[in-house]
Amino acid sequence: MKRLLVVSAHAADFVWRAGGAIALTVAQGGKALVVALSYGERGESGELWKEPGQTLERVKAIRHQEASRAAEILGADFLPLDLGDYPLRVDEGAQERLVEVLVDFAPDVLITHTPRDPFNPDHPVAYEVTERARQLATGSGVASAFRTVRPPEFLLFEPHQPELCGFMPDLFLDITPVWEKKLAAMQVFASQGYLQRYYAERAEHRANHARRISGWPDIARAEAFQRVLPQVVRSL
Repeated sequence: MKRLLVVSAHAADFVWRAGGAIALTVAQGGKALVVALSYGERGESGELWKEPGQTLERVKAIRHQEASRAAEILGADFLPLDLGDYPLRVDEGAQERLVEVLVDFAPDVLITHTPRDPFNPDHPVAYEVTERARQLATGSGVASAFRTVRPPEFLLFEPHQPELCGFMPDLFLDITPVWEKKLAAMQVFASQGYLQRYYAERAEHRANHARRISGWPDIARAEAFQRVLPQVVRSL
């Protein structure tokens, strides 16, 4: 049973960028866990702040409801750490909590943000804390005096503007069989409804790339990822 862990800076990031990977993992008999470092209540919930008399706690409650429902649609468990956003600050306690999550869940695949994003101050922070947690949880792949797990495959999901974030995809995932689930999960986020069309179109663009590379004509929707570490195989 493959185990997928997605670390999301804000409550909705996992849906736009890895919703298909999550749904596909679960559909194939695996297990998925989403860790949201924040709800994105300050910088990622613009539609909600248009309502008169809006409050921070109400926005967080709505975002929690949206993210929980989206994760449920995709088949994932949802774990919010509620660290706040813009800026996202991760103290040592939160860092240790993420390490514990990695060790307890023992993912086969770990996915998070790119280390560079000139348009979002929180995404690089999410990468940094995830990378550190991965190193601590795995002991760099050698025997250690503390409890560790086997190093997972480490991937970055596609940022909103990939060319400006140094994102170079080297893995395309066919999400055609679970596209309707990803679409339904995206539609849950009324707080960021404007992104639904963008990521629906992006899935078509990446499918076009995937078809050309693979020659598989039936790929209608795809997600793009970038490997952080080399792939290790026993045969070519």
